[in-house]
Formats: sequence, C-alpha cells, structure tokens
Amino acid sequence: MSEKRDAGIEAVILRLLEVRGEGKTICPSEAARAVAGSEERAVWEPLMEVVRAVAERMVGDGKIVVTQKGRVVDGGTAKGAVRFRLR
Repeated sequence: MSEKRDAGIEAVILRLLEVRGEGKTICPSEAARAVAGSEERAVWEPLMEVVRAVAERMVGDGKIVVTQKGRVVDGGTAKGAVRFRLR
C-alpha cells in the first residue's frame, strides 16, 4: 500500500467523522466516494477494499471503531454492512 494514499484516506475518514459529530458513524462507501471525488459507483467501488484496510489500521491505532447494528465488531471478520465511528 502507498503510505501517502493511505494517509490521505485516513484523513478523509477522520474529517468525515468529525463533521458528522461525536458518537455518529459513517459508511465506508462515504469515505470511498470522498476519496474518489465521484458518486459514480464504478469510480468509488474499487476503493472500498483499501478504505477498509486503512480503517482496520486505524482501529489498531485506537483512532476509530468498526460497528455493525450499533455494536463494536471486528471489521476484518464482520459479514455485511459496517460503519466507522471515532473511538
């Protein structure tokens, strides 16, 4: 992975969460859309894997948590839709 790209994705995730507000969550696709600069699925969807990978690193760094149905989960093993929240 590119350190510069990953740092940019991390910054986008943090900015989106800060704008959303304390205790609120974002969908990983919101970060992918923001990074891609497009709402066109074919443009942002390829970024989903890297967004999730960066988020997992952020979890390990204690910056965010991954949630599913309001509960903190392991983003690496969770099945289905997940969301990110500031720790």
